[in-house]
Amino acid sequence: MVTKNIGIVLYPDFEELDAIGPYEVFGMLGKIDREWRVLTIAATAEPVASLSGLKVLPDFTFEDAPPLDVILLPGGLGSRQAMDDSRLVEYVRKTGESAGWVTSVCTGAMLLHRAGLLHGRRATTHWGAIDELRNMGEVTVLDDARWVVDGNVVTSAGVSAGIDMALYLISLLKDVETAKAVQKMMEYYPKPPEFEGPATEGVEAATG
Repeated sequence: MVTKNIGIVLYPDFEELDAIGPYEVFGMLGKIDREWRVLTIAATAEPVASLSGLKVLPDFTFEDAPPLDVILLPGGLGSRQAMDDSRLVEYVRKTGESAGWVTSVCTGAMLLHRAGLLHGRRATTHWGAIDELRNMGEVTVLDDARWVVDGNVVTSAGVSAGIDMALYLISLLKDVETAKAVQKMMEYYPKPPEFEGPATEGVEAATG
């Protein structure tokens, strides 16, 4: 029986992998442990278009969404406009204050900040938005981290980093063995790339 909800908040022009990557990770968790489910939430019940045009039909709206154990904010170019959406920001603030875990991928961290959920904390974001987040004030921004955990708030770097962050979060929500089982089901074993940039071995790197 489902008793724990992971909610991914969508808005126009979100970055697809920021949302879909963690959705796949948490969806795999739900297959292993039926107690967990992942769902999408938006301002209305209408399809939400990503930056590249992928349309996602949300499961719930801000008004009828269930309480969340985990809230996740994806990033993307649309995050700048979303920061001025008072309904979205208020939903994130209210839900984030009651959720067990507050998370973001990429520039979703700026939405968390606008909602007052990063004040006095350490965080990270996409490398191209490090200064932008830092200039918002009241947050210590780490520019060399794949993800950052501060209390019950977990922020990740850009795009693909959300997959790594979600796997690591499963090790906290459940245990390392479950996280590794999800990683295996996804066949997610990234190797160091041939070009400059942070490399990761997924949850293996996080848990040893």
